[in-house]
Amino acid sequence: MNLLLVGTGRMGTMLRTLVEQEEDLTILAAFHRTNLSDLERTAPPADVIVDFSAPDSLCAVAGYVRRTGTPLVSGTTGYLPQQMDLLCQLGNYAPVLHSANFSIGIAVLRRLAAQAAEVLGDAFDIEIVETHHNQKADAPSGTAKLLLEAVDPGHTYSPVYGREGRSARRSPREIGVHALRGGTVAGAHTVSFFGPQEELHLSHRADNRSIFAAGALRAARLLVSREPGFYALEDLLFPTPH
Repeated sequence: MNLLLVGTGRMGTMLRTLVEQEEDLTILAAFHRTNLSDLERTAPPADVIVDFSAPDSLCAVAGYVRRTGTPLVSGTTGYLPQQMDLLCQLGNYAPVLHSANFSIGIAVLRRLAAQAAEVLGDAFDIEIVETHHNQKADAPSGTAKLLLEAVDPGHTYSPVYGREGRSARRSPREIGVHALRGGTVAGAHTVSFFGPQEELHLSHRADNRSIFAAGALRAARLLVSREPGFYALEDLLFPTPH
């Protein structure tokens, strides 16, 4: 399978390392800020293009996908709403997958958490705790937000980001979201369900960020056989039976 890589940062480096270890994968070319115009105008069709760059690369990526119909795996974050609309529209030209987290374990955790929330209902209180290294800029993490969406897709609960004060009693229509920061933790997430005389805890811990690159390559293998359209990672991992 021939790949084009967009982005030469941490994820791009990890992707290149993993691809070099796979006999059936080849990198045709890699693109970054200085040669994006080549991607849009002259880069040849590939089996898949994998983009872990910056939002301002989207126009060049979109031009390439429209020109060649090449499937796109996008892990770029920070898109504005209009950019996400453009990304979705590329599904008219090719199969397009976008995810903020390509960990296969996190995808399974999201699915399990959603099923648990549906079955346990209002009888159980839900709390989400995430832990990352001490230099992580944002809180809560994007993955914690994905988990919040999984357990409350209808947005019928109010998220509470930490608690303090003398009137911090938990209301029945809230979900606590808590961020821990320290050391060199790559990422740990737990969704807890507290019910009458019983508890359920679903957890995932990432020991190395290379799992995200490995997940993106697995997604790329699955995406190339799909029809044009806009996909979530769960669509590929848990296809609906026909």
